[in-house]
Amino acid sequence: MCLLLLGRWLLVSGGKIKKQSLFFLLTIFILFVPWGISVNADSMNQKQYIYDYAELLSETEVEELESLSSELSEQMNTAFMVITVNGMDGKDIIPYVQDFYDEHAPGYDQPHGNTSILTIDLQTRDVYLAGFKKAEQYLDDARLDMVRNKITPDLSQGNYFQAFSVYIHTAHDYMGFKPGVNPENILFKWWFQLAVSLIVAGIIVALMAYRSGGRVTVSAQNYMNNNQSGILNKYDNYIRQTVTKQKKPSSNTKSGGGGGGGISRGGHSHSGSRGKF
Repeated sequence: MCLLLLGRWLLVSGGKIKKQSLFFLLTIFILFVPWGISVNADSMNQKQYIYDYAELLSETEVEELESLSSELSEQMNTAFMVITVNGMDGKDIIPYVQDFYDEHAPGYDQPHGNTSILTIDLQTRDVYLAGFKKAEQYLDDARLDMVRNKITPDLSQGNYFQAFSVYIHTAHDYMGFKPGVNPENILFKWWFQLAVSLIVAGIIVALMAYRSGGRVTVSAQNYMNNNQSGILNKYDNYIRQTVTKQKKPSSNTKSGGGGGGGISRGGHSHSGSRGKF
């Protein structure tokens, strides 16, 4: 754009340019060119979300997941990514994800920015979810465990497209809740809120209908003769006493999976959840 303006000005002026004017135009050109290049480089940072190295998905499925992830990533300012591999050359899945984040610098907002990564390895049947930056806080270990538990049945049955879709949707939804809140709490379910609303409305209508029928003034006192009615006899019988001892359940039981978060070799901390499928 700058070159076009400079060329047009040269034609109009007939090539007669003062040194001061030429220096001014060249300075503006030098300042604007690097700025345009840096903006383009940053925009390339969130172009790809699905890395199907194991070739588990069709081209159409990859395109659909890319579109879905791009849309939901924009809403939460967080990149929701999927990586599939068939072997890691002996490397464990957690260091693999950490090195991927260090080397590829993903993140919707900036390089090494807000990112959630789902990684599966067909060779070891490992699945690992990690959350970096904002996702580390909003997708902590407990929430990632919930996501992993939701998608594991589909992964085990080979329904990879379905599993990845559920992961993207669920991770997106969970980031809408404040940290420390259980997003699976029944109080947050729309159907529970609808049921409570209907019950409350039903009680209100019933009370209104009851009160509209008039007030009942007859009670048991109308039929009781206080001079002849009374308690005839009263007694207590002590039969036996029984003491039962029960072992207190241990509070150290753990569910399957785990792995948790950590810190990459590049110094980036993250949350995590690991399991098998």
